[in-house]
Amino acid sequence: MPAGARRQLAHLPKRFTRHAQRLLCVALMVLAPGWAAAQTITAARYADPTTRYDHGILGDAVEWGTLEITLDDGTTRRFILPETLVFEDTAPRLADLDADGSPEVIVVESSLTAGARLTVYGPNGRLAMTDYIGRKNRWLAPVGAADFTGDGRLEIAMVMTPHLAGRVDLLAFDGSNLTLIARTSGLTNHRIGDPDIAGGIRICQNTPQMILAKMPWRKSGDSKMVAVSLSNGSLEVSPFKEPFTPQNFAKAKNCTIHPE
Repeated sequence: MPAGARRQLAHLPKRFTRHAQRLLCVALMVLAPGWAAAQTITAARYADPTTRYDHGILGDAVEWGTLEITLDDGTTRRFILPETLVFEDTAPRLADLDADGSPEVIVVESSLTAGARLTVYGPNGRLAMTDYIGRKNRWLAPVGAADFTGDGRLEIAMVMTPHLAGRVDLLAFDGSNLTLIARTSGLTNHRIGDPDIAGGIRICQNTPQMILAKMPWRKSGDSKMVAVSLSNGSLEVSPFKEPFTPQNFAKAKNCTIHPE
């Protein structure tokens, strides 16, 4: 508090002093330049490797205990999970889900007893999450985020249990909840032991599509590549003639090949 303000408060009756101090401090905070500026996430990464979860779905038994986010003022915040959770993921994903100009962070958190859930973080921590799958060693693989509905906001696509059911969920984010929009099954974006998540989202002629593999997918080229789009509230699956390989996915992502 400025010295002049303190001197003025000294002349007030004692019963008003504390109330006046509070009002003046609030006024100074409101007037301070940049006080109300929104915090923008510019980067995110996992830290603190841990072996407390022995699933090893990504090729080893090492997962992550901490999410670090960097803000536009250069500060870093660390969100440390309790011993009952890990980040079972390849890397955090930044996406402006609510179209406010500042990205959120999409991650996979796994419970040592209840399996994985998809979680959205903001500058101050968790904003929304799905339910846990409900069983140890059950995982989900994010596909990405895009405006599938055309409402100007991004939806999140993920594959639930990509080695078992291959259930594709499209989720809407409203700032505090994730709501299911559409669902299909029999598709995947990961093989047990692969260190990376395959496939992703492409946008051709302003239309987002997930590029995934038809189950079962055991080795490169033995599965049909498909495009999944939202049509009339349902997920529509369209096969390519090309098999699912890294090379063909790159062509599909660049919109040089299309479904049959």
